[in-house]
Amino acid sequence: MTAIQIAALVEEQAQIFHLSSVHKRYLIMTATLAPAAAPAESDPVLGTDFAIEMVRQMRAVDAYGTYDAWPAERILEPFILTQEKKREIPVIGDPDEIILSRVKVFYNAIAALIEKECGLMAVPTINLTHEGFGRALITVGKLVVMDRTLRDVHRFGFPSLSKMKDEADKVLSVALEIIGQWPKVAGM
Repeated sequence: MTAIQIAALVEEQAQIFHLSSVHKRYLIMTATLAPAAAPAESDPVLGTDFAIEMVRQMRAVDAYGTYDAWPAERILEPFILTQEKKREIPVIGDPDEIILSRVKVFYNAIAALIEKECGLMAVPTINLTHEGFGRALITVGKLVVMDRTLRDVHRFGFPSLSKMKDEADKVLSVALEIIGQWPKVAGM
């Protein structure tokens, strides 16, 4: 189904059920998510649960619907920071709102995967100074399952999609292990 067909179908449903523009956008986003998140021949990481959740989170913070028609590679491209791109960024700098939203998206995606795996609500908390230093926490119940110190957030990124997924998988496995050790605290 093409994007035009999806939009026409959503518009038809909106008229029947008197849907708001927010509901229409949600329907379009969910209808186009599966094809956009399908694995590309170039990178099998795009078909993983983590990449699909990252795309979902990026589309959630997109207030204007710009990402709705973009493929997963293009949406996740800002997270890839090669050595050449890193050299172009000054060593000292303040992160802007776009970079801060990327940091939040990364940890929100991990929290969503923790919820999916254990069935308990995971809450990410990001506390950053204007200079880009701070902490990222993920809590499940009263249990802190992840605690990361963040530095130089204005240079936040990963060398490749697979490195980003590996980092998320490490955090996810440690978090699930901690939840397994302390299930009563996680359930509070």
